[in-house]
Amino acid sequence: MICGGSKILRRLKLPPPFSLLPRHHQIAHSAASPPPPPDQPHRLPPRISHRDWLSPADVVRIFDDITDPHTIVTAFNAYSKRKDYKPTETLYLLLFTKLARARKFQLIDEMLQRIKLEKNCNLSDEFFCSVLKLYGNAGGLVDRVVQILYDMPDYQVWPSAKTFCFVLNLLVNRRRFSLVHQVYGAAPKLGVAADACCVNIMLKGLCESGSLDAALQVFDEFPRLGLSPNVRTFSTLMRALCDRDMVEEAFGLLDRMDTENVDPDAITFNILIAGLRRRGKAEECVEVLERMMKLKGCDPNPGSYQEVLYSLIDAKRFVEAKELMERMMLKGMSPSFQSFRKMLIGFCKHDSVDDACWALEGMVQQDFVPKMNMWRRVLRVMFPDDEIRESECLVRLIED
Repeated sequence: MICGGSKILRRLKLPPPFSLLPRHHQIAHSAASPPPPPDQPHRLPPRISHRDWLSPADVVRIFDDITDPHTIVTAFNAYSKRKDYKPTETLYLLLFTKLARARKFQLIDEMLQRIKLEKNCNLSDEFFCSVLKLYGNAGGLVDRVVQILYDMPDYQVWPSAKTFCFVLNLLVNRRRFSLVHQVYGAAPKLGVAADACCVNIMLKGLCESGSLDAALQVFDEFPRLGLSPNVRTFSTLMRALCDRDMVEEAFGLLDRMDTENVDPDAITFNILIAGLRRRGKAEECVEVLERMMKLKGCDPNPGSYQEVLYSLIDAKRFVEAKELMERMMLKGMSPSFQSFRKMLIGFCKHDSVDDACWALEGMVQQDFVPKMNMWRRVLRVMFPDDEIRESECLVRLIED
């Protein structure tokens, strides 16, 4: 057995644990070149001052070449004094995007106020959705996002369910749960009919804020709202239940999905497997995985296999875990580095040299780099009473 393990080890290639830069690669203390001069604001584009008629496309091309935010505002003011002044959504969105990249949101605020006063451009819901994304994603200005949403009717634009859901989801992701309830309550005033997407985001917010009972009450309100819960609705509640170790209740929702003809997906089962794993229920994890394989259109994904694998490793069922890892690799899936590491430690504790070498070889085949202490563990099992032989093998590995 020891000879077999050594033969496997000699086939493996271990990169050197460290490398030294040659002396000639050290940075020379040469005279530092003078720093470049700071960027100067772009001068006003000449065509803005010319009398030639400018089409909306011409104007967009002119502003597309301007990078300095203050020059953008100056040029726009000059353009607004021309007889052919006719701003468009495309132009405004271009300007807002450039100003947002420079984090000049105050300038965007001023231009939005100007649009409201001039009323010379018909704006759409898609335009405002893009503006809200600039404020929310690029600027992180959540309160301003909410205010712009409320102000949309002043521009003769009413938010769509998509735009409304974007704001709700942004608030949930930023954990502004009190604002979530406020905005959701404003839906009727904004002319938004809450759909399943909106209610699902509300459920997510309630679950993440720890208000599971309130989330379940909202869930029971679906029929009254004329809505049908979908797979995301159930998955959101299942995750919250499993996080509270209410795994039986989560499986109860799985049964309800079957009753209401809602097909579960891989995410649904992954949530349940994770809940079972936290309870140390390795056997049940395997059963859920097998159940997934029998369902049409619900193939286990790498996350499904990985969660079951962790449950088997946690239960020290290393032989079954090895079989599952081999199945994963045959399917083109890569078990995690931690899976191989835990398997190697487990096999070494049981003095299973060949299996430990299998774990090492598997790591290398998956493009992982075993750490030095992992090689030492295997060598100590191979040569428990021969430290000299162990050291010789370690030196050879480093040299290779």
